[in-house]
Amino acid sequence: MHIADGIVSTEAVLAADAVTVGVLYLFGRKVEVSEVPKMGFMAAALFVASLIHFPMAGTSLHLGLFGLAGIILGLRAFPAVFAALFFQALIFQHGGLLSVGLNTLNMGAGALLGFFIWKLSAVPESLRALAAGFLGIMLPAFLLTMEFQLSGYGRSVFFILSIYLIAAAAEGILTLVVVGFFRKVEPSVLG
Repeated sequence: MHIADGIVSTEAVLAADAVTVGVLYLFGRKVEVSEVPKMGFMAAALFVASLIHFPMAGTSLHLGLFGLAGIILGLRAFPAVFAALFFQALIFQHGGLLSVGLNTLNMGAGALLGFFIWKLSAVPESLRALAAGFLGIMLPAFLLTMEFQLSGYGRSVFFILSIYLIAAAAEGILTLVVVGFFRKVEPSVLG
């Protein structure tokens, strides 16, 4: 799901970087001291999840945990996603340093969608957790596919979405399990 440097036009990547800086400012300002440990924990979890790869359809995927980040951090998930992606690009070359803003917008959108789904209090908690995990992966996969399509990679890029359906189902189930765990052990983590 990480877009490497040179895949999308430099102009589009720089525009995404500028938007990312603005969103980071908006969602990262006035952070309370009490929020910092949760943000650091979630950024570390996002980073570590990227190290565990699963072979799938001729490629490999790793967990994203974007829906879970949205549930736990709310709007603060966006800066946590950025921190994880920045260090992934810097240390492991997942994506690129120039495209880290575009990757943050894609994956941060999944986290924000997870947060907004979680806030739908009329929906049962288990369904919200499942949907946040599932759609927290599918939205970034859809955005990635659209960006590849707009960059001229052809219709075959839509195959990416079918691969991510399996990963998103696993993420939905994992998010449901983790939310259930926190609900029993430490409900305050869920806000």
